[in-house]
Amino acid sequence: MSNIKRVRQCGFRARMKTKSGRKILNARRRIGRRLVND
Repeated sequence: MSNIKRVRQCGFRARMKTKSGRKILNARRRIGRRLVND
């Protein structure tokens, strides 16, 4: 699988589209991780 496809599936933008994804992002931000991308 190409890197671009992987990034589109589990990257920042893919998470922003879903409610559960946004929850994960917010939880990670609270923990203090600056880099949200894998």
